[in-house]
Amino acid sequence: MNKQVQINPQTQLANLGEELNVPFLKLLGVRCLSAEMGKGEILLALKPEHTNTWEVAHGGVLLTLMDVAMAVAARSGDPSDRSVVTIELKNNFMQAANGVLRVKADTVRRTATMAFCEAKLYNDQGEVCCMATGTFKYLRRLATRTADGSRVVNDDHRSE
Repeated sequence: MNKQVQINPQTQLANLGEELNVPFLKLLGVRCLSAEMGKGEILLALKPEHTNTWEVAHGGVLLTLMDVAMAVAARSGDPSDRSVVTIELKNNFMQAANGVLRVKADTVRRTATMAFCEAKLYNDQGEVCCMATGTFKYLRRLATRTADGSRVVNDDHRSE
């Protein structure tokens, strides 16, 4: 007698792709499937805490996924291996999203200082739920301030 074991989507995705070294994305459970040649692909298995009162993906979660996928695409196409910050982001919500969400992003154009990207978010039936465009500025390191107001230039810890 064979027992079929049900595995939830979060467990199935635990070893798929790689975790991005960004605390917020770790909290969400975002996984990076690919990042190469100006393209990026990420996914997220929705959990109840990712949803709104209608029990579908919260718009903020969807917008975050679009932003991250395009940033991954922008970074993967940069020969200088720089970080990026989002300058502009436009998103069209086309239908409610549920299940395992996948975002595929492409760099449409890259200049010496900027990347112009586009992305589509798919539900687990392969339907497009969102489309976005974004502009990203390349940076070596991002400066921040400590609690006492001192300026600190942080190293880029992507490889950790």
